[in-house]
Parts: sequence; C-alpha cells; structure tokens
Amino acid sequence: MKLAISAIVLILSTCSAQLAAADDPIVVRSREQLIRAVRDVAPGGRVLIAPGEYRGGLHFDKLRGERNKPIVLAALDPQRPPVFRGGGSCFHLTDPSHVELHNLVLADATGNGLNVDDGGSFGSPARHIVLRGLIVRDVGPEGNRDGIKMSGVDQFQVESCAIERWGSGGSGIDLVGCHDGRIVGCSFRHRSNDSGSGVQAKGGSKDVVIQRCRFDNAGSRAVNIGGSTGRQYFRPKPNGYEAKDITVEDCTFIGSMAPIAFVGVDGAVVRYNTIYRPTRWVVRILQETRDADFVPCRNGSFTNNVIAYRSNELRTAANVGSGTSAESFTFAKNHWYCLDNPPRSNRISLPVKEVGGRFGLDPRFANVKEGDLRLKKTSPVRDAGVRPPG
Repeated sequence: MKLAISAIVLILSTCSAQLAAADDPIVVRSREQLIRAVRDVAPGGRVLIAPGEYRGGLHFDKLRGERNKPIVLAALDPQRPPVFRGGGSCFHLTDPSHVELHNLVLADATGNGLNVDDGGSFGSPARHIVLRGLIVRDVGPEGNRDGIKMSGVDQFQVESCAIERWGSGGSGIDLVGCHDGRIVGCSFRHRSNDSGSGVQAKGGSKDVVIQRCRFDNAGSRAVNIGGSTGRQYFRPKPNGYEAKDITVEDCTFIGSMAPIAFVGVDGAVVRYNTIYRPTRWVVRILQETRDADFVPCRNGSFTNNVIAYRSNELRTAANVGSGTSAESFTFAKNHWYCLDNPPRSNRISLPVKEVGGRFGLDPRFANVKEGDLRLKKTSPVRDAGVRPPG
C-alpha cells in the first residue's frame, strides 16, 4: 500500500513539474528559434526574444491563445528591444486571437510594418489583440504603406506605441472594418504634413477610442475618421457609413493640414484635445463614399478643444465638402486663440454656430519651444484642452 501511494505521489509530482515547465517562458535568440517557438507555443505561453537584429517578413497564421491565456511575443529585455528589419511586413498575423506583442521594434518594411487581419474570413474577425510598447518606423517610404495595418480586428488595444515615418500615402495606424478598440498613449511622427494620416478608421469601423496620443506633423489628416473604402473590403458588410461612434479625446496635435477629418461618418466625438498651428484647416467634413445607401457625413461633435493657430497659415477653421450634413454637427465650448493676432480669434468660419466658445485669450502653454503644450496653472482656459491624467 505504501508503495502504491509513493508511486501516485511521484506521478503527481512529475505532472506538476511538467505543468510548471509548460508555463515557463521560451527564450529565443534567432529567427529560426522564434519560428519554431511560435509554431509550438500553447495558450498562455510567452515567447521572449533576446536583444539583436532579426530579419523581418515573418508570417504567423492562426496563432490562437485563449481567454485569460493570451500568447505573448515580447522582448526579453524591454530596455534593449529586438529589432525586426525589412520584409513586405516585419510581422504579419493572420486570423489570430488572444495574442499580444510587447516591446518590439519593426523597421524598414517595404509594405506595412505590422499586419493584423482576419485572413479574409469577414464573418470571423481576429479578436483580442494587444500591441504594447512597439516602435514602428521607416515604412515604405512611397505609396499606401502603413505603420500598423489592421483589417477585420475586434476587441483590440494599441498602447504606448511609437509610429514614425510611414508611406507617403499611408497611415501610422490604418483600421479597416475594426470594432471595439482603443489606441491609447501612442505617438505619431511623419515625414511631412503633406500626405497620409496618423490614424485612419474606415471600412465600417465602429466603437474605437483614440485617447492621450500625440500627433507631430502626422500627415495631412492627423486623424481621418472615415475615408473611402471599396465595398468588398467592408467588415462585416457595408452598413451605410465608413465609421461610426469614434472618439478622439485628450490628444495633442502639432501641425497637419487638417488635424481632424470627418469623412463619411455617422457619429463621432472629438473633445478635450489641444491643437497647435494647423497649416490649412482645423476640421474637414467630407463625403468620399457616394453610394446611395450611405448616409451623408453627419452627427459629429467638436467640443472642449483648445485651438491655437496663425492667421497666415489657417485658410478657414472648417472645410465642408458637398454631400454632407454639416448642419448636424455640434461645435461647443472650444477655446480659440490666434497666435499672431489675438483680437481676430473670433473670425472663424464654422458650419454651425459655436455654442459657449471662448476667443482671444492666450492659453499659456507650458513650453512651446520644447513642444510641451500642457496648460500652466495660470491659464485662463477652463474645461478645454487635454485634461490632466487621473
């Protein structure tokens, strides 16, 4: 009897040791080791990538974690993140779920820095994707090339990522048919003001929050809410809008021809942002998808923002295109300041009357030369601009 009990204890101890081993992270130091580790990783597994440079062009298909057991690909040392360089995309995840990427550098891709998509199975989106602490840079440089391209992705988080210099006609982050996601604490710096966008949400994207991000000359439209998408690319199908229920809040914008563009939108909120020296317009309201079953661009809200501009740079505050329902928009409680001629701060043209706006008072930014656009304690601005955290 004692022998049988001892055998059972030994078996249980062995199983426990094997389970613990299965939970241990896998450390990889070469591209080939990474490919093998990703092929064999189980839900809940962590693959830690050693510092160094790795060849891009990595494609992982149907990488599947589980609820509370995500698969994590991360830097072994976040202070010395691995660099993946080149390839059509440095990383391409097709039809993943419950997958996280942490603290990786993706550089010099000729297509998109990172691709995450549903593999064309529009009825079953990629789900539960977390991108945290990524640096994506020098993509393209020409054409419609994105820093991060997400198509058919639901329940996603993009946190504390830095995207720098994407394709001349692309976006820092391009969302096509993506839903229920957050882009938080990210920074976007492009090659110029003249083309592309920092974040674009189109193709039926819905319920997306862009929060506490910084856009430095992040393309001609720093945030393009909506856009123009071929019907075959909408996820899961066209519902009469390019984008719906998108929120942009507590973000800082420097430059760009138009920091905010509403394009084929059916409801979006832009609030508590700080906008500094836009080079042509503050807001654009446009209709690029002209199909009969699409609503006119409508129901946008632009409130509680601080806008500091120069009269020789700004053509007009709002550029309104044909086929829109600009009269359905709300402009309220914004703080407008003309840097070179404060008395003319109220000479702005909007499609509807501003409600409760304030004009002509210096916002008193902390340190413009250093790019610090936080408001001093002595600022006359109340209930507008980026709010303090917490």
